[in-house]
This record gives sequence, C-alpha cells and structure tokens, in this order.
Amino acid sequence: MSQNKLHLTITQDGVLYKVEMRDHHCNYTCVYERSVESAMSYAAVWFANADKREEDYRTHSRAVQAMVQQDKYDSLD
Repeated sequence: MSQNKLHLTITQDGVLYKVEMRDHHCNYTCVYERSVESAMSYAAVWFANADKREEDYRTHSRAVQAMVQQDKYDSLD
C-alpha cells in the first residue's frame, strides 16, 4: 500500500456516525461518534498516530517472537 494512502469513510448509522479508517500501514479501526466534527477529530488523531502505532506493533511482535524462542530453548533442557 502506498505510504501516503489513507482511507476514511463516515456514514450515518441512526443517531451516530460510523467512522471507518485504514492507514498507510493497513491498520483498520471503526468507531462511532455523535457528530461529524467529532468523527473528523478522532480520525485526525488516529491518522497522526499511525507511525507510532506501527512501531508499537512491531515491538510487540519482536517481544512475542523472543518469548517463543525462549520457550523452545527452555523446553530442550
């Protein structure tokens, strides 16, 4: 996916607005807000945090991989 591509869809769902977002790392989320302004505000913050969220995800993945390797090593003894 392009490093500059963001996807935002806001649709009215009853009295709330459904906000669907996908960032340039292909992370997806869906929230419901009471107004279009709140929806846009949430989206702006969510998109601004895309790179930090991706780095946190990668750090978590590396930690899980290290624990799996340690478990394999410990089970060999």
